[in-house]
Amino acid sequence: MQNEPNLPASSLVSGAIGAITRRIRDEDLMPGDRLPSEAQLSKELNVSRTVVREALRSLDAMRIVDLATGKRATVAHIDHDAMSLMIEHGVHTDQISIQQIYDVRRTIETRIVALAALRRTDTEAAQILDAAARMRACADRPDELMEHDLALHKLIAGACRNPVFELLVGAFQGITRQTWPVGWKSRPTPQAREVMIATHEEIARAIAQGDPQAATTAMSIHFDESVRALLSAGLS
Repeated sequence: MQNEPNLPASSLVSGAIGAITRRIRDEDLMPGDRLPSEAQLSKELNVSRTVVREALRSLDAMRIVDLATGKRATVAHIDHDAMSLMIEHGVHTDQISIQQIYDVRRTIETRIVALAALRRTDTEAAQILDAAARMRACADRPDELMEHDLALHKLIAGACRNPVFELLVGAFQGITRQTWPVGWKSRPTPQAREVMIATHEEIARAIAQGDPQAATTAMSIHFDESVRALLSAGLS
């Protein structure tokens, strides 16, 4: 990197971010591995410790490194937090619509559920069935019902054996927590709410039976019905 006085602060921080991520890649560092100290990075990159600190904070926000007070930065395990914030920002600033999110979710989760039906373990099948049963048990308690609904989708994503799909499902859960109560209230009759719960039970049974076609069909019905509920509530 060039000497600090020759570049604006933003460029220096961007350069440090690029250098640190290249180091992680070039040295094959794995989650939990420690990076050099701020002082060492400052010397190697020929920038101030302030620039290094800002670069590490940015990488922490992107979940590329983990920062802990008084400790050296480590390579982070991937999670969905940064992507979730981006999606929520896109919705709240009218750059992404709820219908667009559900279109993407429908596309990926019909694939996820098919893979889960083929790849799930017996333990995972039992957990998925249990999550659906818990939805049924708290049908009159929407807050608890929502948590079991989200847990069910997360379990299905885990059972598909693809961490990218699991990451995407996790990233959508933040905005789903905001739209779920709206969709539930737009189902005012016991019959409409029964359809929602019963469809989740069908999804769970199909996965437990190892039937990808039935699982895909049930998941498609679930998303079609969810979109109708949100549209009727005025979300688009």
